[in-house]
Amino acid sequence: MSGSSQTNDLRNRIIFTILILSVYRLGTFIPLPGIDPEQLQIMMQSNQKGLLGMFNVFAGGAVSRMAIFALGIMPYISSSIIVQLLTGVSDYFKNLKAQGEIGRQKITQITRYGTVLLATVQGYGLAVGLESSADLVINPGIFFKVSTVSTIVAGTIFLMWLGEQITQRGIGNGISLIIFSGIVAEIPRALVTTFELGRTGAISTVMIIFIFLLLVATIMFIVFMERALRKILINYPKRQMGNKMYGGDTSHLPLKINSAGVIPAIFASALLLLPVTFSNFNVSQNETFLNISSYFSQGQPLYMLLYASGIIFFTFFYTSITFNPTETAENLRKYGGFIPGIRPGESTAIYIDTILTRLTTIGALYLTLVCLMPEFLIANYPIPFYLGGASVLIVVVVAIDTVTQVQTRMMSSQYEQLIKKTKFGR
Repeated sequence: MSGSSQTNDLRNRIIFTILILSVYRLGTFIPLPGIDPEQLQIMMQSNQKGLLGMFNVFAGGAVSRMAIFALGIMPYISSSIIVQLLTGVSDYFKNLKAQGEIGRQKITQITRYGTVLLATVQGYGLAVGLESSADLVINPGIFFKVSTVSTIVAGTIFLMWLGEQITQRGIGNGISLIIFSGIVAEIPRALVTTFELGRTGAISTVMIIFIFLLLVATIMFIVFMERALRKILINYPKRQMGNKMYGGDTSHLPLKINSAGVIPAIFASALLLLPVTFSNFNVSQNETFLNISSYFSQGQPLYMLLYASGIIFFTFFYTSITFNPTETAENLRKYGGFIPGIRPGESTAIYIDTILTRLTTIGALYLTLVCLMPEFLIANYPIPFYLGGASVLIVVVVAIDTVTQVQTRMMSSQYEQLIKKTKFGR
């Protein structure tokens, strides 16, 4: 493939990704059948805090419009969490993972079935919750429940398919890009809302300036931490083959401070949303549900504790399943590489694991700080959820990853073109 065709392939992938994301954004504006839009607007205005607001962020504003993508991609993420947890504790899933491509396809299939099951359960709960609200549903009954569940499940499956298409035929990171596009599309509205609050006096001008300075500082901090690396020196001994000496090179094993990326923030949010998806709609008059809802709002100790615990847990968990120190040490030993002062094999694995644990601890604390610090401001001031820590983290990290993938494809195209010119002497 020539350099020109490689460039065309990259351009086509970018255009394809934009078209898919446009389809997703269109779906967030198509409402569920049988919902009174005026009553929905009244209900949403009085219930923007807590998990409902977070849910709305990950659904790209679809919850506030009660659109066909109201559940967003969260059932798929929840199913992925369950499957990955089972991979760490179940022999059946461990064997599937060890089978390579065939096992990976089986795990993907199980994840999809889990997505359908979770979307069905959550869709039914959503339908019951909507019917419990006075005058929100025009014609409540079995037909409304069936149509709502069918629409919600179909919307979630369609979103899952869109994400897979972006990963395979677009520029990658399909699921993350869907969440990213939903947040980015709603940020202008969040900024307008914030300025309007300043104009009406709900927030002082000094506070607005402080918020945006904090926002800029947070973005710079995220970029710095995501680019930070710990390089472990690797030496390769010299070897004589015939009359020539080979090897004697040095290299580095780069370890990121945050190897898990944005996954812990998304997983922790999904875990919070899963058990109390419907208790925060403020449509149930059950006192127990209302008490639960009050604990899961910004600034509440239980909310912050569970959120922080989820982020820290998934940072360590996801790093452990994506990077294996024992396997890395074995590969180094196989190719003759060694860390100066460390014996090859088990000692190298322990050394790498120790450094990785320290880096992951720093990464987990960094993610927790970024995600929770703005939540206290949102709890005490009427700031839109889209300016929260998790939202900013997802936008910045996914943007960095996407730019890196595009640059990698461009460099691959340039290298291939250079090799062909050298090969044919052009």
